[in-house]
Amino acid sequence: MNEKEIAEIRRRFRSDKGNIFQLRGCYVNDKNEIISEFKQSTGTMSQEETDALLTIIKKTLSGTLGKNLIDIEFATKQVLEGEEHKLLMAIRDSSLEDDNAVHEFYDRVIKTLQIEGNYLILLAYDKYDVPFYSKDGQNQDSSEVFSYFLCSVCPIKLTKPALSYYTYENRFRNLASDWYVSSPELGFMFPAFDDRSANIYNSVYYSRNTSDIHPEFLESVFKSEIPMPAAVQKETFQSVLGDSIAEECNLDVVQVVHDQLSEMIEEHKTNKETEPLLISKKTVKGMLESCGVSEDRLTEFEEKYDAEFGANTEISPRNIIDTKQFEVRTPNVTIRVNPEHSNLVETRIIDGAKYILIRANDGVEVNGVNIFIS
Repeated sequence: MNEKEIAEIRRRFRSDKGNIFQLRGCYVNDKNEIISEFKQSTGTMSQEETDALLTIIKKTLSGTLGKNLIDIEFATKQVLEGEEHKLLMAIRDSSLEDDNAVHEFYDRVIKTLQIEGNYLILLAYDKYDVPFYSKDGQNQDSSEVFSYFLCSVCPIKLTKPALSYYTYENRFRNLASDWYVSSPELGFMFPAFDDRSANIYNSVYYSRNTSDIHPEFLESVFKSEIPMPAAVQKETFQSVLGDSIAEECNLDVVQVVHDQLSEMIEEHKTNKETEPLLISKKTVKGMLESCGVSEDRLTEFEEKYDAEFGANTEISPRNIIDTKQFEVRTPNVTIRVNPEHSNLVETRIIDGAKYILIRANDGVEVNGVNIFIS
């Protein structure tokens, strides 16, 4: 799914549209026991309750594609024979009404998911009459009904006690702690909405934490190849780059790679491209070649890239650089620079000692105090 398709589905989760008509779920305690279940329609809830619940569930389709939102692909054999795929299809095709399938799904999640404290498993089902737009942009009759469900796993957290003032009593009173449903820690949508139609070979997985994407959940529910978390991709790329070109990995090389990747991201955003931006090892190799990196080191980079990511694997540049920050770090000092002004930083050897130099023509403050450099 691309960003436009994600946004289209997210708009479904609004009470004024009255779209999501079937909800069910269970409350799981810290001993992995189901202590309550519910199944109801949004039609039986107040608008305030519906809005609050749909806002929470909608966050399962939030964040950055390739980072928080990860494409999960089923192999053809899984679609034809796999138990995990049949289970998801049974839940979807029954509009969440197949109790056996739903309870089997609950069991799979509870037995494997590693999450602290109490949590809620929420399931939301929807049937979307996908509108068809003619070439002149006019909305035509729907040509397809997209049937899907969302799963959200939401931690249950305890509020802090607080002091409140009650106007009608003209007095202060303590508000006791209470439990509330927090934003999803993880979840998924099945099937995917690709090219504005159902793709049962794919699902979209959500993880709030880009470092820990709960591989145990992915293995239990999808049994598909587990993607490398975005945070791990960044660390791995940094390691591959530094280790492969070794002594040729100077400040200028890292600046060029950062600047060119940032430009690609900005151009992709400016052009409002719908498909996710991906780069290959060939893209990075070209950047390194432009910096004069030797052929031996380029070969080393390719070999290490293949070993860590896979020969034909493409990665998102958004996962491996921070476009808002350029950081120079030593064991004792960390320098953070606006990437647009990274040229103010340079490295130099003076009298045999290595230095990081920062050009400071404008005002300089130390602990908020203006100082003079003389």
